[in-house]
Amino acid sequence: MHDDDNPPAPPKRRSQAWFGRLDRDGFIYRSWLKNRGIPHDQFDGRPVIGICNTYSELTPCNSHFRTLADQVKTGVWEAGGFPLEFPVMSLGETLLRPTAMLFRNLASMDVEESIRGNPIDGVVLLMGCDKTTPALMMGAASCDLPTIGVSGGPMLSGKYRGQELGSGTDVWKMSEEVRAGHMSQEEFFEAESCMHRSHGHCMTMGTASTMACMVEALGMSLPGNAAIPAVDGRRNILARASGRRIVQMVNDNLVMSKILTRQAFENAIKVNAAIGGSTNAVIHLLAIAGRMGVELHLDDWDKLGHTLPCLLDLQPSGRHLMEDFYYAGGLPAVIRELRDVLARDALTVNGKSLWDNCKGRPELESRGDSRV
Repeated sequence: MHDDDNPPAPPKRRSQAWFGRLDRDGFIYRSWLKNRGIPHDQFDGRPVIGICNTYSELTPCNSHFRTLADQVKTGVWEAGGFPLEFPVMSLGETLLRPTAMLFRNLASMDVEESIRGNPIDGVVLLMGCDKTTPALMMGAASCDLPTIGVSGGPMLSGKYRGQELGSGTDVWKMSEEVRAGHMSQEEFFEAESCMHRSHGHCMTMGTASTMACMVEALGMSLPGNAAIPAVDGRRNILARASGRRIVQMVNDNLVMSKILTRQAFENAIKVNAAIGGSTNAVIHLLAIAGRMGVELHLDDWDKLGHTLPCLLDLQPSGRHLMEDFYYAGGLPAVIRELRDVLARDALTVNGKSLWDNCKGRPELESRGDSRV
């Protein structure tokens, strides 16, 4: 008898503790999902992929996540997985008072318990506005399943009467111009629509863009995730590819703890210095590291990043915006610039090293007399 006559049984999935049962409870778990038209053979042990969605109309940065989730689902189906989308608390600095930071840990608890309590083998995290990214990463880290991050992407650059407007940054300037009588109230209203003119999170290097860069630098997303504009078709392609990849991650048992090592966090700290990232990254990376049991301290930021130059001329400290950054090469180009100081063999979600993902990418391009 040949081995081909007795192929190996598929690996036991976590989800089979629900769907693989032959008793009363298994009947209940399967039966309730069958009301959606799920056929019985869908419960055959294939990876069940949870899509953790922070879509909310109260978080405008994440208002396009229904479309993004559909792309992820398609990728999961194509790779032979079983996608199940679930909502968690959405944190947006745009409307939530007094600050979304007060609710970051609450949202992380929502994520953790939603994953832990449900038949999920792997997770895709849909992240956008500032605190959704660390909250989802923290909650998922506590469960340590195969996990991949998909950011919503920055909105298109603001355009007003021949000038670029940066999300948030130019509000302070224009509001003072109104107070000084140099700008009319009608012009101020007009600029509102010109500043935020597409789906996506802030297109400056604020916390949302910074944390998207941190996820990519940590190896927790596919290459290019941080900077693709939200409405660029390549964002949908990345989401679909992430759906395909998470299925293989489950098959390979590539869990978060294999990626989020001390080495990965050191890389992220150095990348944050090079992009001129938000100081909020300090708070969030320390929290994520704590969930993973990785020793990371405030002093590490000074030791690892203090001497590194800022390579990007992006608002709020510079002139350009995230759309420009993407066209100039995005985060892979920054990582190429940092090749001599990074741990290049750090593992990422696609099974390749950080350097393998970036070494073939274009060099960081210049814009005028500055680097972007």
